[in-house]
Amino acid sequence: MKQDIYPKLKKIEDELKEIKVLIKTSHAYPKKIVKLEGKLKGAKFSEKDFEEAKKAVFKHIEE
Repeated sequence: MKQDIYPKLKKIEDELKEIKVLIKTSHAYPKKIVKLEGKLKGAKFSEKDFEEAKKAVFKHIEE
C-alpha cells in the first residue's frame, strides 16, 4: 500500500511544476502586484460571500 502512494505523489509533484510554469508564462499573470488595501474600505462581507468565493476558486478541486 505504501508503495502505491509514491507514484501518485510524484505525479502530483510533476503536475504542480507544470502549473507553476503555465502561471509564470501566462499573459494573465499580473506583471505588477496591486494592493487592495484601502480599495474596499467600508465594504461588508458575509459568510455567504466567503463560501461563494471558496466555491469559485476551488471548483476544479475534487473532494
